[in-house]
Amino acid sequence: MSDRGLHEIAEEPIDANAVIAKVAASKAGAISTFHGVVRDNSLGRQVLHLFYEAYPPMALAEMSKIEEEVRRRWTIEQIAIAHRIGKLEIGEASVVIAVSSPHRKDAIEACHFAIDRLKQTVPIWKKEYWVGGEIWIENPQGSTIMRANP
Repeated sequence: MSDRGLHEIAEEPIDANAVIAKVAASKAGAISTFHGVVRDNSLGRQVLHLFYEAYPPMALAEMSKIEEEVRRRWTIEQIAIAHRIGKLEIGEASVVIAVSSPHRKDAIEACHFAIDRLKQTVPIWKKEYWVGGEIWIENPQGSTIMRANP
């Protein structure tokens, strides 16, 4: 696992409770979380599993930038971001984000922003394995889907 404070790239399953514990604070009246999990279907195909790759030093740096932007826009206590890499099975968490704040609105909005920005900027790539083939799904800049085995 690569770790930069409250942000991590994990090769092992993510413990959502541990991510939440990282942001718990006595001044926080709210903790908002996002759990991204592997689903069994995509693009009309039956998904067997996913594989995530990342460049951890750059991914962690981008996660830190997300934290900085969140702190500029909302009043929060803490934010933690954990993303899995490697092979993930159906139902496993690929990403967990937790944001604590004195008030629920800031926690919810900041968490929503963080997952959207993560998908846009963090260098983590997803490959779906489905019945009959596999496919790389968009890069962080949102380029078109690249087909490995159509």
